[in-house]
Amino acid sequence: MGNINIFWFRRDLRLQDNHALYRALKSSKPVLPIFIFDTNILEKLPKNDARITFIHQQLLKIDTELKKNGSSLHLFFGKPSEIYKQLTENYSIDTVYTNRDYEPYGIQRDKEIANVLATKNISFKSYKDHVIFEKNEITKQDETPYKVYTPYSKKWLAEFQQKEISIYPSEEYQQNFIKKNTSSFLSLNKLGFEKSLIKIPEYDINLDLVNNYEEVRNFPAIKGTSKLGVHLRFGTISIRKAVLQASKSNNSTFLKELIWREFFIQILWHFPQTVTKAFKPKYDFIKWRNNLEEFKKWCEGKTGYPLVDAGMRELNTTGFMHNRVRMLVGSFLCKHLLIDWRWGEAYFAEKLLDFELASNIGNWQWVAGCGVDAAPYFRIFNPTTQIQKFDKDLNYIKKWVPEFQELTYPTPIVDHKFARERCLTTYKLALNQP
Repeated sequence: MGNINIFWFRRDLRLQDNHALYRALKSSKPVLPIFIFDTNILEKLPKNDARITFIHQQLLKIDTELKKNGSSLHLFFGKPSEIYKQLTENYSIDTVYTNRDYEPYGIQRDKEIANVLATKNISFKSYKDHVIFEKNEITKQDETPYKVYTPYSKKWLAEFQQKEISIYPSEEYQQNFIKKNTSSFLSLNKLGFEKSLIKIPEYDINLDLVNNYEEVRNFPAIKGTSKLGVHLRFGTISIRKAVLQASKSNNSTFLKELIWREFFIQILWHFPQTVTKAFKPKYDFIKWRNNLEEFKKWCEGKTGYPLVDAGMRELNTTGFMHNRVRMLVGSFLCKHLLIDWRWGEAYFAEKLLDFELASNIGNWQWVAGCGVDAAPYFRIFNPTTQIQKFDKDLNYIKKWVPEFQELTYPTPIVDHKFARERCLTTYKLALNQP
């Protein structure tokens, strides 16, 4: 076979409006589409991880679509650098195309791959697809990154209004894939995973939902959110489609949530140390209690605070948790129980279908008070009055904690007033370090 180009699917599992795929298919050479099940990532995941089932299903859809044109998706299982060494032996490759990754592991992996390919005179080209603005595209006048959301979002919106959003109709060039069918499609079992029974919800960004979003988004018993997170995470919808739909609304609240996502992505890109360290260094002096028994009760939704418990049970059962409740359970773990935000971040990373490193780190550091533009450390949600504000008819609580009025329901794990004072004292001690 003569020279080919490769398109590497990653977190962009769609054939439509896919930037790097469009560039690959518009090149002068036939395109081999591949996906690598990366063992560096997979070996850390539970064997019934719903996200792997979802990825597998999406890849099957792509493969089915490709087969209509006599092509197919080529799946690999292993370490990406080793897979690419094999590919360079089996094919005469001109260029590898892919969409950019902004997470520390992804950046390091892509450097390695580019180096492996360079030794064979193969180009590695990456494109912006996962965000509207990346890296240094939205900065202050002195070209330093924004560390506060509001000015970032204002600049983002100003740039967006001047910019024409490009759509990349990659779906129109499928005839340029290599005409080669492979008979075997890697099964979940061969990857060492079981099929998860958790169903990934379809996203909903119809204009009614977007227009009414501000009114209903804080009430977990109402179906008022888009369930878009997991689809943006794995790229089953393009961010351009989501943002263009949001921008049609007469209410900017939904669009501003999408801007928060980009804010956290650029923060992680500029400050990769925040994966393990507080953005505000003094917060790393906090003396966390890290009580294992209390952490277990928090994880299982057995704290004796019904709204906290409802959120954790929803997460454990469905892989989703309403955003308002995420703030409460996060604050409760860090401030009521004085358990390190990194413990909560790791638990969410394992359980959330829409887990995205930048947002997870950003939001956990926000509730702990140690991140960019974070809630002040003395802002401590009262888990009882939050019920009155956001679930006063108890519909959400009744769904997830039906026994909350029974004698079997645990007494509160800690008294709110006591926990509040203990938190303030502990935080002040850390922040007053010289």
